[in-house]
Amino acid sequence: MKKWILPAFLITIIAATLVISIPFLQPEETQNESLIVSNMMKREPPVKKIKTIDINENQISQGDLLLANNTYPIKQTSIKEDIVALSSIEELGKQFGTSVDSISLSKEAGLEFSMMMDAAKKDGLVHFSVNSGFRDFEEQAKLYKEMGSSYALPPGYSEHNLGLSLDVGSTMMKMENAPEGKWMAENAWKYGFILRYPEDKTDITGIEYEPWHFRYVGLPHSALMKEKDLVLEEYIDYLKKEKNVMTTVGEIDYYISYHPVSDTLEIVEPILSQYEISGNNVDGVIVTRYR
Repeated sequence: MKKWILPAFLITIIAATLVISIPFLQPEETQNESLIVSNMMKREPPVKKIKTIDINENQISQGDLLLANNTYPIKQTSIKEDIVALSSIEELGKQFGTSVDSISLSKEAGLEFSMMMDAAKKDGLVHFSVNSGFRDFEEQAKLYKEMGSSYALPPGYSEHNLGLSLDVGSTMMKMENAPEGKWMAENAWKYGFILRYPEDKTDITGIEYEPWHFRYVGLPHSALMKEKDLVLEEYIDYLKKEKNVMTTVGEIDYYISYHPVSDTLEIVEPILSQYEISGNNVDGVIVTRYR
């Protein structure tokens, strides 16, 4: 049998040809990773959604940050729509019983008040009473007629007409001396409430010291007002001056901005898609964005 012997240079050429002809094979996992990277490189950048909101007169008189005083009365349409009896909030019903059947408040504020009372109870403070909450314009007019201007305000000029204020007392002693009063003055801000008429701000609020009157404004506003020692009149002026304020409460970052009437507000979504808008009942709105 005849044997074929190939020259060495021909063997080298054939081997090189075979190497070039065989495709480079990757493990399946590596091929998948390459495909994912390739697809990611082809994707278009995400499109930012921008919501445009025109600020108008109606928005000025809606929300939790409305100023209600001798200069700036609220409208009938400013009253909160979620007014409920305090006794309908289960925990408050248990704590105060039938004494709060005739007292009502915004449900949002009422739930926060319930959590505040629970926290106070854990600190050993249980001698609270709730003496007044929401009053409609008709009830306010009757009170004003019966008690006069030295005790009551005309309809629209009282914070009680909003559904965001409570008169809270102690069953043991006057609120200014009671442990309950001191506890609330120090801790109410954590639940969105402020002591509305402090003793050292009567020249600004126009109302004498009322250690029992607490107003709901919500977080982060109550925290900022507590930190900077501002009443609502001062806080509204502060936001108008600063225009934009950033603060952190707990682990939440808040971005607060003031916008006058006729301004156009642009909200970028989804970066800061959670937001609340409240009028100040003066000349503009306050936008609170958070993430």
